[in-house]
Amino acid sequence: MTLSDDLNFAEQAGDLDSGASSYPVLFGLTFTPQIIGVLVGVAGITGAFYILLNMVMPAWDNYQQQQAKSSELQGQLEQKKNTIKQAAKVKEDLDQAKQQKIQVLGLFANEKTLDTLLLDLNRLVESGNIKIPGNAVTAKLQKFVPASQQAEIITDGSLGPLVNGQLKRTSVNLEIVGTYEQTQSIIRNIERLQPLLIIKDYQSTLAPVAAINQLGKVVRRIGPAPITTAFQIQALMPLNPEEIAAAQAAPKK
Repeated sequence: MTLSDDLNFAEQAGDLDSGASSYPVLFGLTFTPQIIGVLVGVAGITGAFYILLNMVMPAWDNYQQQQAKSSELQGQLEQKKNTIKQAAKVKEDLDQAKQQKIQVLGLFANEKTLDTLLLDLNRLVESGNIKIPGNAVTAKLQKFVPASQQAEIITDGSLGPLVNGQLKRTSVNLEIVGTYEQTQSIIRNIERLQPLLIIKDYQSTLAPVAAINQLGKVVRRIGPAPITTAFQIQALMPLNPEEIAAAQAAPKK
């Protein structure tokens, strides 16, 4: 290589250096690919932050508000459902209480059952005489006397203070004749009657062994000796609303 060739190579290298500085320059800053990449990255981050701040965050806040509103409405709906269930349960309990009240009131006496009480008691007494011999002791209802003409309201606490002014009673004095077994069976059957009856003042005495037949002759009885039993039956009845109001308005004794 000659000297002239070396000079030509140096000139060509200078031309290459002058071509490398062809990138745009702004405010003294040369925009090389590296700088352009950094600027693009910064612009992307800034755009993403702008979108997040002006679009995503309002949408997220709106979503949170709608979620809270939905939860509140769901809570109100569940509360209304529970209220409906409670109302249905209260109605069911009320219907059950009414049914129980009807059943309880069915245990007490009423004017209709009292009208047939004499017939019922006489039937119970005579029912034990079907299969006994002719000269044996026959059970008999000898006395049926009402103790009072009208039912009296219970105010004496004899059945407890809670009953005062809530129930009334009518009393009947009874006297029956029969053997001990017959008397026991009759009283048990009386307890099985539908109305609620209370037996009080029970007294039994031995009846005469001999008896007089229709011809006036003494007839010797066979089997157990008869006894005469006297007691009182009290029939309990609930007061109607008018009687309850009158009892509550009456002055306390």
